[in-house]
Amino acid sequence: ELKLYEGLREIPPFDEDLDTPELQGDAVTALKDAIAGADAVLIATPEYNHSIPGVLKNALDWVSRPVASNALRGKPVAVVGASTGLFGAVWSQAETRKVVAAMGADVVDRELPVMQAHMQFDEYGNLREEDLREQLAEHVGALVAAAAGDRVAA
Repeated sequence: ELKLYEGLREIPPFDEDLDTPELQGDAVTALKDAIAGADAVLIATPEYNHSIPGVLKNALDWVSRPVASNALRGKPVAVVGASTGLFGAVWSQAETRKVVAAMGADVVDRELPVMQAHMQFDEYGNLREEDLREQLAEHVGALVAAAAGDRVAA
């Protein structure tokens, strides 16, 4: 079962002075709880300025605390990305994998760069090309296998 998390816009800028359960706010608590309750996490990201979008990085900064017991520590995480350019968000995926690995996540070592994203999806949000659909299925399959404790080669 896949549950979309759509609350990133509600998360305030990270401020370590506010990083207590009493002060961090409901949006941060909801994000941490959603991740803690998940068997695995799939992060879908665009690329901004050859890196991670600020909103995503901000959310990951909140989730990274407390360091020793953050919600992503030991949790399987996979990253996919898309961009309107020809590079397919390769950099944002690599940067995101680096950040979640530093947080202690069990990162699935795969990437799925979707280039020229504005032309890759139909009016219903489905990938047009069979090859990309198959790659996405393999990517998600590797994440599911990691959540089940199996290791799938990249």
